[in-house]
Amino acid sequence: MPEQLKIAMLSVHSCPLGKLGNRDTGGMNVYIKELSCELGRRGHHVDIYTRAHDPEHQQVIELDNNVRLIHLGIGSDDDIPKLAIYAYLQGFICGVENFRKSRGLNYDLLHSHYWLSGLIGKQLKLWWRVPHLCMFHTLGATKNNIGIGEDEPELRIEGERQVVQDCDLIIASTETEKRELIQHYGASPDKIDVIPCGVNMELFRPLGKDYARQQLGLDHESLVLFVGRVEPLKGLRQMLKALPLIASQNPPRLMIVGGDEHNKDEMAILQQLSGELNIEDRVTFVGSVSQDKLPLFYSAADICVIPSYYESFGMVALESLACGTPIVSTDVGGMRDVVRHAEIGYLIPDNSPQQLASRTSESLSRNGEGRQHFKVRREAVAKFAWPHIADRVLQEYRNLLQERLITPNL
Repeated sequence: MPEQLKIAMLSVHSCPLGKLGNRDTGGMNVYIKELSCELGRRGHHVDIYTRAHDPEHQQVIELDNNVRLIHLGIGSDDDIPKLAIYAYLQGFICGVENFRKSRGLNYDLLHSHYWLSGLIGKQLKLWWRVPHLCMFHTLGATKNNIGIGEDEPELRIEGERQVVQDCDLIIASTETEKRELIQHYGASPDKIDVIPCGVNMELFRPLGKDYARQQLGLDHESLVLFVGRVEPLKGLRQMLKALPLIASQNPPRLMIVGGDEHNKDEMAILQQLSGELNIEDRVTFVGSVSQDKLPLFYSAADICVIPSYYESFGMVALESLACGTPIVSTDVGGMRDVVRHAEIGYLIPDNSPQQLASRTSESLSRNGEGRQHFKVRREAVAKFAWPHIADRVLQEYRNLLQERLITPNL
């Protein structure tokens, strides 16, 4: 088994350089980039294959030491819906293989992200005769069970089922996701390992509330922050309904970070709802923000809310707490492993406006205690730092390769 591994990461539908908070960019993009860079720092070689989406991007971009981002042209460079990419998967598979052959590359294993990439990994695994790991990040069957927003098509459900049955290992970010993989897709428990998502503790750190607000041009009013995609599953409509119910001498402002032109329908609904609730002067739509700017928003906020109906993990919680800002979150994703006591934040059973308002009010009332708990919150997420997560992923890589040596026909 080689000491330094050569890893092919697959992320066909979404580029790690995509702007966060847009339609198809979010925690998965952060996960791929951060994990790859951590592996690269240890001397492993990682090539991330993704679809060309920006004519200004070169085909090959050096992201970090030993980490390359490889853009392959399929279809057009235009922004197209995820499902439409399915028609171009065979072209993408051939593009990966042509690039590999032209550069004389060989890989020790494949690590795919999302079901579309998993289908690509399914084919390349046969050609390259290497192990294939998959991480789904979200599951179509789970989304359909929740029943919020548009239904995921049967094409996706069947695609996920094929990947589950074919890949050598699935990395789930929570025990809940593991149960869902078993329940909805018949996954074998023995080929699922639960490894949580991570956080960059160097980037996400307390910057000081006064400094952050000065940089963002904010005053001293109470500030409730939301970070993420603007879509029905995120529960923002519920949060808007909660805002008038929050008991506070200083009525808070809700700042929404995320969203782009693809979310204009949902944005219009949220803006209309703000008007109907007579809170439009207390809601700010910031739009998408680059990852390196997010610590300013977390540091400026009094509290970060996660009112979601569904999260595969909830990396926003880790980022907020690493910046010293408490959270109020629904019981989704990995929140139970994150929120342990009131100094960190509050976990609520559902996103009813009453629940959100009650716990947000309580958290804001404790705002004066915030500074003394910065250290507590950072320590609470220290175990999720990327070096720890990379250790666990690397161990799974090596376990698979060792199995391959023992049973070469796998």
